[in-house]
Amino acid sequence: MQELPLYVVVLGFLVIWHKSGSLPPGPRRLPIIGNVFQMPQTSPWLTFTKWAKTYGDIMHVDVVGKHMVVLNSAKVARELLDKRSLTYSDRPHFVMVGDLAGFSELLVFQSYGEEWRKQRKLIAQEFTQASAPRYYSLQESQARILAWNILRDPSSLFSQVRLRIGINIIQVTYGYTVKGAEDPFITGPLQSMQNFSEGTVPGSFLVDFIPALKYVPNWMPGAGFFQKAKAWRQVLWDASWAPYLWLKENQNQAISMPNLCASVISDAGGELSREEETRLVWAASTVMGGGLDSNMSTVLSFFLAMALYPEIQSKAQAEVDAVVGFERLPEINDKTSLPYVRSIVTEVMRWRPAMPLGIPHAANEDGLYNGLYIPKGSVMMANVWNMLHDPKIYSNPSDFNPDRYKNLDSEMQKVFDVLFGFGRRACPGFHFAEGTIFAIVLTLLATCDILPPTNEEARATLNNLPYTGVGIISFPENFEVRLKPRSSRASLLADVIESLDC
Repeated sequence: MQELPLYVVVLGFLVIWHKSGSLPPGPRRLPIIGNVFQMPQTSPWLTFTKWAKTYGDIMHVDVVGKHMVVLNSAKVARELLDKRSLTYSDRPHFVMVGDLAGFSELLVFQSYGEEWRKQRKLIAQEFTQASAPRYYSLQESQARILAWNILRDPSSLFSQVRLRIGINIIQVTYGYTVKGAEDPFITGPLQSMQNFSEGTVPGSFLVDFIPALKYVPNWMPGAGFFQKAKAWRQVLWDASWAPYLWLKENQNQAISMPNLCASVISDAGGELSREEETRLVWAASTVMGGGLDSNMSTVLSFFLAMALYPEIQSKAQAEVDAVVGFERLPEINDKTSLPYVRSIVTEVMRWRPAMPLGIPHAANEDGLYNGLYIPKGSVMMANVWNMLHDPKIYSNPSDFNPDRYKNLDSEMQKVFDVLFGFGRRACPGFHFAEGTIFAIVLTLLATCDILPPTNEEARATLNNLPYTGVGIISFPENFEVRLKPRSSRASLLADVIESLDC
């Protein structure tokens, strides 16, 4: 056999060395198990942020042979997830929640491909910036009911925020009017998202690290995850199909409010094929699951910030008073004239991002970045928390300070560009979510003072309130606030609530 030229042999060894030896820096790995014992079970973004001080803007973590690449700066995230989106727009493969529990059907967890594009198009064309105003009346009504109900019963804060945001999303997705907090069209998606959060905690299920376990008989010891996955799949199925089937049977009632499912059916001439119907069901379920928890987290963080920073609340109220006056309640359209209020909404999202690690991407082929090797299949995690708490970009990042944006939309946009995803996976429902949050913030600032509790112990907990760090969404733990009516608009609120027959 003819000998290979020396330069070919050397080049081959260089390629092998390059691929195995030039992974991004990261904590020292153990053989086989890698960094599994160093991986935090809660709030991983805080650990990654700590590691970033040692390893820099891009780092590598190995969990039982699975590569995780953590992107700690917006610059690196944009260069990889935006500019090279063709390579880094896939999703990681989840065995427990994906293969076994069925969440892989949802748009947000689907692999990048034709089915993903078709589902995303259904959502994107319904929730464009141009179409957002048709939902304003619903969002404003629910914001006013929220303020009124919490004024009467501050202990209902968490349940009311969940209910009012859920009503908005279900109404614009299916045209269904929720009957109350225990309506299964609300409780089903909430339970399903809770299941997903449990299933994505690192290290929770061995089958995620040893996929072959999904083929063992379900009667074997240690195979109890099959029963859990089966129950989760049923919850997801019911939460996704029940509201859609209601819409099919009640289309005349459902079209009273513009909604995603009715629009798609109408555009198809009133009849969908089985394939089209299935696609719509999972796209609609994605809207519900993707918007409820994240919006709820942001709104609760707003309540917390106002209770902790009364001087900021007063400054925002003065702006609302000057622009809106006292003869009417504020509307979402007022936001263009309220730069300080826009700054507050932006700062809430920066200060306590609802998804501190975003939703992971995956590499669909081997890649190089500044000489660092990123293996095919690597889980790509954008450390949103670090990007928005980098003291080189945001001075005193732990402080809640809306003035840092100088009322400039260009500065605020830098936060949104990080928060709402990168590349082809950017959130298509941003404009609708923005309307819901602004309606709540404006209504509360106009009609209420948000105050800390009178109880000293409860008041003290606000300063260091922990956030749950399990799963994708970060929530503040239960806390108390007081609401006090302010200005003549509080009486206007009462009149509006009476007209809404609530």
